[in-house]
Parts: sequence; C-alpha cells; structure tokens
Amino acid sequence: MPQRRLRKDAASLWFEAPFVMAMRIHEMQMAALTGRSQDAAEMNRMVTEKVMATAESAVAVNMAISRAAFGAAMQMMTGGRPSARKAGEAIAAAAVKPYGKRVRSNARRLSRKS
Repeated sequence: MPQRRLRKDAASLWFEAPFVMAMRIHEMQMAALTGRSQDAAEMNRMVTEKVMATAESAVAVNMAISRAAFGAAMQMMTGGRPSARKAGEAIAAAAVKPYGKRVRSNARRLSRKS
C-alpha cells in the first residue's frame, strides 16, 4: 500500500505541481497587466498550505520512522530480518503524502476556476 501511495503522490508532484504553479503565475501576471489587485486569499493560501504541508510531513515522517524502528526491533527480537526497503518506502510515502494531497486539490480547484 505505501508503494502505491508513494507512486500516486510522486506522480502528482511531477505532473500537477508545474500546472498549479503555471496557473498561479498566470493569474499574477494577468493581475499585473490589467492593473487589478492581486488575489490576497490565493497568495495567503500558497504560503499557509506549504507551511501546513511541511509540518504535517514532518510529523508523518517521525511517526513512520518510529513505526519502522519498533517493527525492526520486534522482528530482530523474534529472530526475523527487518525489511529496510519496506520501511524506506513507508517513510518516503509519509513524507510526500501531504504535498501530493494539496497539489491534487489545488490542480482541481484552479482548473475549475478558469
């Protein structure tokens, strides 16, 4: 499951993030060219979403690391071998998920707005 989520979120960041940036830059350019004021709500949203995604990502990564460490310790205590690959994928998925979720949401919202 984390590998599929990681692929989905990475694809969102790879393809949809440039689209979101282009839409926002286009809106800023049009406001500057026509002399109308910038959309303050969109400007605030850009900043607050990034801060919130960063905080959410940091918490999710710490939780994933804790889960991986606990799982690895339990496997070693019972004679098993912990899987570093699965732990790495889970940590990466936890790190990227908040950004992918927001990028997909912004892409949908900005494409409807035009």
